[in-house]
Amino acid sequence: MGQTWIALLRGVNVGGHGKLPMAAFRQSLQSVGYGNVRTYVQSGNAVFESERDAGEISAQITGVLETDFGFSRPVFVMSPDALEMAIAANPFKAALAEPKSLHLFFCGGAVNFDVHGFAEICDQGEQFDFVKNVFYFYTTNGFGRSKASQKIEKFLQADVVTARNLNSCRNIATLAQG
Repeated sequence: MGQTWIALLRGVNVGGHGKLPMAAFRQSLQSVGYGNVRTYVQSGNAVFESERDAGEISAQITGVLETDFGFSRPVFVMSPDALEMAIAANPFKAALAEPKSLHLFFCGGAVNFDVHGFAEICDQGEQFDFVKNVFYFYTTNGFGRSKASQKIEKFLQADVVTARNLNSCRNIATLAQG
């Protein structure tokens, strides 16, 4: 059928906005020609097979969201190898024991990051790094309690940005292998 791809959608099923039923989403992806479609949890993670390239897939899924579900969201598409490399490139090995404390922000297109500005608003113990197109944010105090977590995109600007914690990344990678 083609290469395996991973699509990460931004801002679906969050706070009552961007409602996206996963069963209907899987059907929509199958109807436009994607094979072996699987989803992980309710936050817009899909794994499937396609002969299209990442740019075509992103544009097509954006269209599916608009046509079938009535809203538009950024879609970040990557290969399973790219996700595995992002997981392996984690600069914060302490996060391996606390996978929900590390968030990976996948960035597409042009990226502008104000390193110094972001560093100034981080709490003690929070760490971050930017490796290739992935911004890693590690917080042992909890992502939801972090003042900096709520302002990341003020300092990290990209055409597409979507985040997943390390635990979710690992589970999506496993889904892509199967």
